Amino acid sequence: MKKKTILLFTKTTTVAAFLEAFFRDSKKYRRLSCDSADALLEHLSRGTVSAIIAENALLPLVAGRTSETPVIAVIAGSREKGVETSLACKADLYIHRPFLKKDLDHKLLMLIRQQETTLALKQEIHHLQTINDLTQLISSTLDPKELLYRIVKKIAEIMPVTRCSIVRIDWLHKYAYVVASFETPNLTAIKLSLKKYPEIEEALLHKKPVIIKDISSDPLMKSVRDIVAPLGIRSILVMPIIFEEKVIGTLFLRTSRTRHEFSENEIQLLRTISDASANTLYNAFLFSQIEDEKTRLEKLAITDYLTGIYNIRYFYHRIIEEFSRSERYTLPISCLMLDIDFFKKINDSYGHKTGDAVLKEFAQLLKHYTRKSDVLARYGGEEFIVMLPQTATNGAIAEAERIRWAIKNHKFKSLQNQTAITVSVGISAFPNTRIKTHDDLISAADDALYEAKKSGRDRVIVFD
Repeated sequence: MKKKTILLFTKTTTVAAFLEAFFRDSKKYRRLSCDSADALLEHLSRGTVSAIIAENALLPLVAGRTSETPVIAVIAGSREKGVETSLACKADLYIHRPFLKKDLDHKLLMLIRQQETTLALKQEIHHLQTINDLTQLISSTLDPKELLYRIVKKIAEIMPVTRCSIVRIDWLHKYAYVVASFETPNLTAIKLSLKKYPEIEEALLHKKPVIIKDISSDPLMKSVRDIVAPLGIRSILVMPIIFEEKVIGTLFLRTSRTRHEFSENEIQLLRTISDASANTLYNAFLFSQIEDEKTRLEKLAITDYLTGIYNIRYFYHRIIEEFSRSERYTLPISCLMLDIDFFKKINDSYGHKTGDAVLKEFAQLLKHYTRKSDVLARYGGEEFIVMLPQTATNGAIAEAERIRWAIKNHKFKSLQNQTAITVSVGISAFPNTRIKTHDDLISAADDALYEAKKSGRDRVIVFD
């Protein structure tokens, strides 16, 4: 057991002799001596003193300066006067002549136990307050990213750690992702190989906390000791966050420090934080999954299932908006209708699976050669449509020709570069006396496409 440090503040020879004999034979205590109030304060500032033994005459110098360190008064002269001085200076206990080693030993033991109990109670109150603060803090958001950062930030505030992070595990690919770190508030997930983190693998396997007291001697860290040693980290604690017997989201609280190992109180505090966070984290991740699913469904609702570009439903929604804007502000707007020439031959020669692959590749080419402001959609079958906001006829012709030549010179991987593909394009533009609505704009482009097909294909025709 580590010896407790007792600070002596005496001047009488007989008292000094008694204390010297007491500490010489003691296996529980070690002594430090001081001869002035300044020296006493210097020793106290180091935070290693468990108790002070001060001679009665020197108590006024000690009074009010000892903070939370308990004091035993030694009454060397008049007992009555000494007791009065001890009480006035708020000494915790006192001894008087005849000095007995058992008496001093008993009173030191009482004071140190009382001090440890008080400290434990204060820590418990502090921990409860921390849990209360953290619960209120994490209950105020459902954003998982913000939630995770609040947890690690709070832990870093209440205990000295070198690093504190939350790690998500990819079970399938055996990778870990750091999703929150108190050092980096706006952290994006950092990918880690689980092979380099045996302590996380151990916690994942047993769903229990893993405590590495000393990396240099713990057998679990043998395989990575050479990697971790240069970082100066001595102790590591991995705490799984578990909800209803499941490691939710496979999240782990991983903390580390350089100087000393984690205490039992700190381990218990982190376990309590883990338990208190589990339910809220679970709800946050459910909320996140619902939001992700909502986004995915919204995307599916406007996306063509085969090509991945917009579907005709979304196209109609956008062209109604843009055509109204063009009418209101007298702005030009154009529409391209495109059709792959002789696409039926591709399906007949190579099969529908290859035909689908050609459509996918064709759609990606169109996406590449259209502008960001354009709206590209699959119209149906092998037909595609492009809306060009604030674009007059000449601009639409230039874009259509650029697309036509790009398609004609492209070697389609799905056809193994054996067959060239051409495209026919019909163009309509507003303002035009024959185009009154967005439907007229689409119909006019379709009519122009029909003319392009009828007049030989592989060409661009503008609706007159």
